[in-house]
Amino acid sequence: MTASAARSSAEINFDIVIVGAGFAGMYMLKRARDLGLSARVFEAGQGVGGTWYWNRYPGARCDIQSMEYSYQFSPELQQDWQWSEKYATQPELLAYAKHVAERFDLYRDMQFETRVESAHYDEQNGRWQIATSDGRPVTARYFVLATGCLSSTNKPAFNGLDDFHGEVYHTGEWPHACVDFSGKRVGVIGTGSSAIQSIPLIAEQAAALYVFQRTPNYAIPAHNEALDGELVAEIKADYANYRERNKTFPFGFYFTPNEKSALDVSAAERERVFEAGWQVGGLGFMGIFADLFNNPDANRLAAEFLADKIRHIVRDPATAALLTPATYVGCKRLCVDTNYFASFNLPQVHLVDVKAPPIAAITARGVKLEASEYELDAIVFATGFDAMTGSITKIDMRGRQGLPLREKWAAGPRTYLGLQTAGFPNLFTITGPGSPSVLTNMIPSIEQHVNFIADSITALEQAGLDTIEPTAAAEDAWVEHVNERAAETLFQSCNSWYLGANVPGKPRVCMPYFGFPTYVEKCRDVVAQDYAGFVRSHHQARRKAVA
Repeated sequence: MTASAARSSAEINFDIVIVGAGFAGMYMLKRARDLGLSARVFEAGQGVGGTWYWNRYPGARCDIQSMEYSYQFSPELQQDWQWSEKYATQPELLAYAKHVAERFDLYRDMQFETRVESAHYDEQNGRWQIATSDGRPVTARYFVLATGCLSSTNKPAFNGLDDFHGEVYHTGEWPHACVDFSGKRVGVIGTGSSAIQSIPLIAEQAAALYVFQRTPNYAIPAHNEALDGELVAEIKADYANYRERNKTFPFGFYFTPNEKSALDVSAAERERVFEAGWQVGGLGFMGIFADLFNNPDANRLAAEFLADKIRHIVRDPATAALLTPATYVGCKRLCVDTNYFASFNLPQVHLVDVKAPPIAAITARGVKLEASEYELDAIVFATGFDAMTGSITKIDMRGRQGLPLREKWAAGPRTYLGLQTAGFPNLFTITGPGSPSVLTNMIPSIEQHVNFIADSITALEQAGLDTIEPTAAAEDAWVEHVNERAAETLFQSCNSWYLGANVPGKPRVCMPYFGFPTYVEKCRDVVAQDYAGFVRSHHQARRKAVA
């Protein structure tokens, strides 16, 4: 027997292989089973949960309200599961993921502690040849990336990091065991969402906490609280309509709508509306006027209001000034906080500006700037993620004629609808670049994508075909459209992970699509026009035609 024949005989064949056991991978597995497809999920971690498996840092919780941040595919699941807080914590979200996996018997088709290292499309056989870290070759007709938008950690390459004698953590790869900072000198590098959530709790333990900030962030109070039983009962009495209504909002979650411009009301009325939004709290603040995302003058008024709030909360004027962003509100991901700004009133909390001068190196003793050094017992990197594309391009993926996806995306990701990329047949990306994804309530976005994928596979096979991929023209037009939508907003006005600006060398491209309802309608139009923009064929006929 030849080596190739031996390898072939050892292959494990599936209809569909799914990478990732977070909320996207779990629902994709369920839908695949519903279609009668053989499926396998490969997951690098030891359990389900995705983001909520890895992100266990102090204070980790969702910034979408619990009653909306959940699956909708099962009315019984929605009715049975009981959330305890307005914004669910990481342990509760992980418990929910485990409950779903058990309830729908998903574990039997999942393989944990296994990374997908490569996936090459075999044009002759119309299958993906997949290599995993366990060494066993796998093939699949359909290859689905449920790898998550915020799952590839961004670890800055500071000089001397290996020399540090203390503890080192990253908020995106937090230990499963409890971390105790009591009596320790702790440095937190970064002031994004994970830092804003964790700093107040780390401050409660640490003897000294140094926050190294390059760029300040806006944060709106969560006003988190235990869920009111009457409110829960009211929502569950009409859950289906509640969820359908929320999908009509730009970000796929409910907020009190206001069609007025911030410029069209009196100063007193504007202050009243801003204050009402602050008191409600949460990400809905960006919807309290209709033009905060696209009108610089209106947004500047919101920024002035939030700057006043920071000055009111933070007692030291110099610290308050450093904590006040100079950017538009929302051009970076707006954060939801509990006592973040107030933490800087504590005597043990110190804000260190590292924009100028920047961090020069990590030393054996701590963090060194040009003219000063901070001695630390522990460093926490709250430096975020290589968002949207990092977890995808980590895999050596090759499409037709061996084209590497990394090469195709070298100048920025190129997709059609954020779902597929030309030249890579039967490869799907759930909430991929070019879709609303991180600008929405993620679970409804996940469900919409998974349903589109499942329906497209059904339609394909009912037509006696086995291959689907977008045309280059459709992909080009979609990339242009995504850029046009971004240009209508203020997203491109600052350096954010939406643009990949937090990762050195990454192309500056606005990756998410703005507007959930608009996007869903475009997907429906594509289907109504018999999958316009996609080529559906049989791989053998396609191969012969090319030959």
